[in-house]
Amino acid sequence: MPLRFLLILGALSAFGPLAIDMYLPAFPALARAFATDVEQVQLSLAAYFVGLSIGQLVYGSLADRYGRRKPLLAGVTLFTLASLACSFAPSMEWLIGARFVQALGGCAGMVISRAVVRDLCDPMTSAKVFSQLMLVMGLAPILAPAAGGALLLAYGWSAIFIALMLFGAGCLLAVALWLPETLPAGHAPAPMRGALGQYRRLFGDRFFLGHTLTGALCMGGMFAYIAGSPFVFIELYGVPSEHYAWLFGSNAAGFILMAQVNVRLMRWRGPEYWVRRWVWFYFASALVLLAVAAVQPDALWPLMLPLFCSVACLGCLLPNATACAMADQRANAGSASALLGSLQFAIAAAAAAAVGALHDGSAVPMAAVISLCGLLAAVTAWVTARARTN
Repeated sequence: MPLRFLLILGALSAFGPLAIDMYLPAFPALARAFATDVEQVQLSLAAYFVGLSIGQLVYGSLADRYGRRKPLLAGVTLFTLASLACSFAPSMEWLIGARFVQALGGCAGMVISRAVVRDLCDPMTSAKVFSQLMLVMGLAPILAPAAGGALLLAYGWSAIFIALMLFGAGCLLAVALWLPETLPAGHAPAPMRGALGQYRRLFGDRFFLGHTLTGALCMGGMFAYIAGSPFVFIELYGVPSEHYAWLFGSNAAGFILMAQVNVRLMRWRGPEYWVRRWVWFYFASALVLLAVAAVQPDALWPLMLPLFCSVACLGCLLPNATACAMADQRANAGSASALLGSLQFAIAAAAAAAVGALHDGSAVPMAAVISLCGLLAAVTAWVTARARTN
């Protein structure tokens, strides 16, 4: 795949991580600006997740009916305008509504970028490309909060949304100029009235659903880590808040490294082979993490070692599971990408909520949810592999 396409698809994949992570440092400032509490501000984040879940299903059908470019251009335009609306929000209710609309636009890039990869690449090449796009998921948690914090200090919270608007405008220009239509020529447009039937068919495809759930459960483990790590690092082990980013970034670096290792692994075996291997390593790392958390060591490093391993191996698992799920969906790549993304965010949100619900003042809830996600992912991958051989 040309480097130009990779850069554009990487930028499109960044809409979700950037819009989520970049404004996190501004929560206290937003609470002061609108004379409310941080819990109210968090509703704007919840609204964004709801918009992502709903919007992905819509764009999947639109991409299969009208091609990739038109829905993508419409979605990026909506994201850009909604970001501008966020920057001028006169009230918290306005901001929450604008964030919902921003998510409806931004998820177009996330859905259609996966569909474009499937249009242009075979499963083996897809796994390599998805591994390269995983750089975005690894770098965003490191760079986005730092960039958001710098903009907040220099210009105030509205500058964060202005930056997102400019990013959206740049992506819009890049798509308009350099990303051609990739829906295969001669493809019969899928009627919109058949969208529900299409999703029903995908739910009945055990190979698509098996690989999708494997990846979604792994994503759930990552979100459990994201939700639980601030308490574990800062409150439980006394890590200064200004040093939290370094610990978080070290795990993200492992994720990035393994995503690039995965590109090399594709020289020897296909993505399905590596999913079946790495998912058990992920489960084993999660079990060690749970055992260490149960012992409650005085030092943080015994916990960090299995945590690093469990996060790092997701760099291999997620791109391979995505490539396997999309492998047989060439004609309906948009709908398949949409359902994959929606299930990922639904399970990830449930995992993050479970960490909060199980909170007991220790690292056990985070480790337990990661372990449960690892167990379910391993079992799902095993069942899917058995079904393939039968």
